[in-house]
Amino acid sequence: MTPFSNAPLAAVLLIAAVISFAILVTLLKTGWAWDIAVDIPNQRSLHHRPVPRVGGWGILPSALIIGALAAPSLRVVLLGAAILAVVSQIDDRRGLPARVRFLAHTVVTAAVVIGTAVDLPWWLGVLACIAIVWLVNLYNFMDGSNGLAGGMAVFGFGTYALAAAGAQPGLAVCAMAIAGAAIGFLLLNFEPARIFLGDVGSIPLGFLAGALGYWGWQHGAWPLWFPALAFAPFIADSTTTLLRRLSRGEKVWEAHRQHYYQRLVQMGATHVRVALIYYWLMLVGSAIALLALKLPVVAQWAMVACWYLMLALIGWRIDQRWTARER
Repeated sequence: MTPFSNAPLAAVLLIAAVISFAILVTLLKTGWAWDIAVDIPNQRSLHHRPVPRVGGWGILPSALIIGALAAPSLRVVLLGAAILAVVSQIDDRRGLPARVRFLAHTVVTAAVVIGTAVDLPWWLGVLACIAIVWLVNLYNFMDGSNGLAGGMAVFGFGTYALAAAGAQPGLAVCAMAIAGAAIGFLLLNFEPARIFLGDVGSIPLGFLAGALGYWGWQHGAWPLWFPALAFAPFIADSTTTLLRRLSRGEKVWEAHRQHYYQRLVQMGATHVRVALIYYWLMLVGSAIALLALKLPVVAQWAMVACWYLMLALIGWRIDQRWTARER
């Protein structure tokens, strides 16, 4: 038995939140936060003043250490997240070409998929790599409004923890540690935001969403569809936006303000209101995911399809309001 392996999930949540919050407050009070990385507003930003991008510096140490102590079998996944955090910190400080970032995401993802596979056909492994790399990038795309990405971490990883508690307690503790660390970050990121997540936070969180989802599926914690439902609001928003931009021939790796959450802010909604709208979607999606686990397979997939249809209808309504505003 390892430390934290059988710890109550509520205690893990609290410990991770306290550690994360303490680290971030220390960075702010010492002024180190401003030396690590700062987000300067530009024409695509939704904020109007410089803000330190150090959220990942609080989330990752607490989440990864607790996760590594609770679940040795997950250390290869956690190591991958740590490697991506280092690459992302370099990107936050100096900037890296998109191809270099993408190569790092792909190599780390492939190593984790291969290293943790359980009798996986090669073609399914390729699809898993594509899905995880997409989650890495979409999480970064969705990190643009106060409280949004941190909230998705709380709900998404919290859902993982509840689902895995019976079959994979180490995975449950690891996921709950990430959710707790995100709460510590949210205390300083909710309106008015004193810090942002930054690439060092958003990239590893996206990777962990995909890699832990894949690991949980491979080791019997949940069905294949479960991660797609736990993180559905982010997946639906980013995938729709990506396809729309691709259809117009735009450079999808460049920053923009076309996501649904960005459009809501531009149409007059406050950051708090946008966050609360997405929190409601996250909560409902998490509840559906956990309830669906108790249903027959056909019913599970039907619920996944119905929830994504509902998200599509919500997006369609936002598009209608956006078009009317543009006119």
